[in-house]
Amino acid sequence: MKIEETDDMLPEYDFSGKQGERGKYYQAYRQGHSVKIHKDDGTIETHYFTLEDGAVMLEPEVSAYFPDSEAANRALRGLIALIPKANYSKTM
Repeated sequence: MKIEETDDMLPEYDFSGKQGERGKYYQAYRQGHSVKIHKDDGTIETHYFTLEDGAVMLEPEVSAYFPDSEAANRALRGLIALIPKANYSKTM
């Protein structure tokens, strides 16, 4: 059985020939951001988002090397093992 592909994209969503700007809102997202939801009854609901405590945001070129948090933690633990204990306590 062959599945027929359909193009259900509306013409106003045609992005062919257009180039997006990668990371346009990256810095603002890191600092926290708000989202306003305009409801049918005319009210506006605002939600505020920030990174959770302990969350770390990796730069795109760094995150390309780590498929998930487990991989990043494994690499960082390897680096921690290389730091002399005396130097580590001074940075804390």
